[in-house]
Amino acid sequence: MAEVINNDKAIGNRLKVVFLANYRVSLAEKIIPAADLSEQISLAGTEASGTSNMKFALNGALTIGTLDGANIEIRNQVGADNFFIFGMNVDEVRQLRERGYRPGEFVEKSPLLKRAIELIRTNFFSPGEFDIFRPILDSLDSDNYMCAADFDSYAAVQEQVAELYRKPIEWQKKCLQNIAKMGYFSSDRSIQEYAEKIWDIRPCPINISNNHGYDLAASQLAQE
Repeated sequence: MAEVINNDKAIGNRLKVVFLANYRVSLAEKIIPAADLSEQISLAGTEASGTSNMKFALNGALTIGTLDGANIEIRNQVGADNFFIFGMNVDEVRQLRERGYRPGEFVEKSPLLKRAIELIRTNFFSPGEFDIFRPILDSLDSDNYMCAADFDSYAAVQEQVAELYRKPIEWQKKCLQNIAKMGYFSSDRSIQEYAEKIWDIRPCPINISNNHGYDLAASQLAQE
């Protein structure tokens, strides 16, 4: 896909796609501080997000994501106005499954999605590797993660992202709000909360000797 997009004369130098192979911490250290937008696009209710979304937000990236996992907590902390939400919530996902999810219906109603699928089907992005993306097309028969259902909402919110990005001052204000309000996710707070609410444990005093030979509890020493 990078080869096709990067050589498109209509796009020119406006956009370049770069794939960084073997993603690891040393690459994350470069990517996360440089990112403008963090994409956390798991289906609501799958709890797919980990801590990367927190790291992106802490480093100033705005988030586009579903109401899933830690995305919900981040949005609550930074404010809905500083977070781009798209797609169904957990109840809507459940209701759609109960009614019977048929991804083809959503594809037919979405010209943009239909066109994207057609480009994949006709090997537009893989002219030298025929049908390499066939598994993507086959997965749409069941579409367990309901990509087709969330697609139009995702595309619409991406338009909002693009509109805001053209206003650098407004964008930076939201970035600062994200950075300033991410303190809640401190590991100190997390461990303290786990200790009190889940593990039901309390700090254990440690006896140490000061320079005068007296044994003092760590808490007493800290007070001095």
